Amino acid sequence: MSLHDLYFSATIDCIESSDPSKAVKKINHKEGKIDSTVILIGMMGAGKTTIGKSLANYLDKTFIDSDHEIQKRTGVKIPVIFEIEGETGFRKREADMLQELLRIDNIVLATGGGVILNKENCKLLRQKGTIIYLRATVNDLWNRTRHDKNRPLLQTIDLQAKLAELYDQRDPIYREIAHIVVESGKQSVHQMVKLLAQQLADPALK
Repeated sequence: MSLHDLYFSATIDCIESSDPSKAVKKINHKEGKIDSTVILIGMMGAGKTTIGKSLANYLDKTFIDSDHEIQKRTGVKIPVIFEIEGETGFRKREADMLQELLRIDNIVLATGGGVILNKENCKLLRQKGTIIYLRATVNDLWNRTRHDKNRPLLQTIDLQAKLAELYDQRDPIYREIAHIVVESGKQSVHQMVKLLAQQLADPALK
C-alpha cells in the first residue's frame, strides 16, 4: 500500500470514529401509512434512487440511500474505497451500514446493487422490510450507466458484457428474496410510484 493509500485509509477510519447512529436517528420523525420499511434492490442503474425518493415522498417516509450514507460516513467516494480496500473491504462496510440503517423506522431504503451477494444481508433484508426488486433490461442498464464514473465494477472496456455477467449472477437472487418485482423503465416515475404504493398496501404482504 502506498503512502497515498495509507493517508486515505487513515482518513476513512478517522472520519468514522464518531458515533454513526447519531447521524441517522434524527430523521426518525414521520409516521407512514404503510406500516413497513420499504427496501429497493436491483442492478446499478435500475432507478432505485430516483424511484425511492418519489416513493418515500408519496408514502410520507424518509428516503435513505445506503451507498450515499457510506460515502458520507467515510468522506470519500466509493471508487476510492474500492481502490484502497478492494471489493471485500467495501462489502464489509456495506453490511455494517445495512445493519445500522435497518434499525431506523419508517424508511424507504435504496441498497447497492451487490448487497444481495451476502447471504446474511439477504436474511436481514427479508426480516426487516418489504423488498421491491426494480428489474431492468441489460440494454436499459447500459444506457443509464455508460457515462457513470462512480461505479467501480463498471469501469471496463466492454460495459454491456459486464452488465450481462452481473445481471446473470444477481437476477435470480433478486427475484428469490423480493416480495414485489416490477419492470423499471416501462412507465413514468409517477406511474411506478402509484403502482408500488398499491402493491405495498396489499394485505397479503402484511
